Amino acid sequence: MIRPSEVDFHFDVMCPWAYQTSLWMREVRDQTGLIVNWRFFSLEEVNLVPGKKHPWEREWSYGWSMMRIGVLLRRQSMDLLDQWYAAAGKALHVDGNRPHHPDVARHLLEQIGADPALVDASIADASTHDEIKAEHQRVIDGGGFGVPTLIFPDGQRLFGPVLLDPPTGDAALRLWDAVLAWTEFPQLYEIQRPKTKRDEQAIAETFRPYLEARDWVSINRGKVVGFDASDGDR
Repeated sequence: MIRPSEVDFHFDVMCPWAYQTSLWMREVRDQTGLIVNWRFFSLEEVNLVPGKKHPWEREWSYGWSMMRIGVLLRRQSMDLLDQWYAAAGKALHVDGNRPHHPDVARHLLEQIGADPALVDASIADASTHDEIKAEHQRVIDGGGFGVPTLIFPDGQRLFGPVLLDPPTGDAALRLWDAVLAWTEFPQLYEIQRPKTKRDEQAIAETFRPYLEARDWVSINRGKVVGFDASDGDR
């Protein structure tokens, strides 16, 4: 099997599953030299409640606005976007912080050596909406619905892998090869592992920082449910 030299990884900073997979993706990158092109996708938009504003119609809209900051960073370098996603993702999904609040976002930019003024610059730059919309629509037009979504150089697209405990070392590479094996079978659409009660408990525990930090919708019986930050006119 010939491993690709690069892959597009579509993400939403707010998604805990995409964050877990991004940790594994970086492990694969660091071991193989794989080029990871970080691309955007909006769970706020795909889960939009009819009658509510689109995220680009609000001055500040949580995940969408963090991606607008990411657009400005990526215009400087993909590495800066990589650092931004790593820092914001850790803040939300590990530390239980709220990087989707402007003041926290400014602090995180300082942590990665970037200008905190990028928060206000991203709000003022309407063209940042266009880049996110285009990358979001790319996934939708290909039949996608969520993140993480991987798009390979030959155009093949895969949702996942959906991971709770991202493997490292040789295990990370074995999983990468297993994912690549899917691309040999374009009519293989889905394999899924049913979740037991124990699995649900492990998921809730792993995602506890995220669950406690989320301040946009109520939690459905303590379970991790589909992200929806479309309530209100934020």
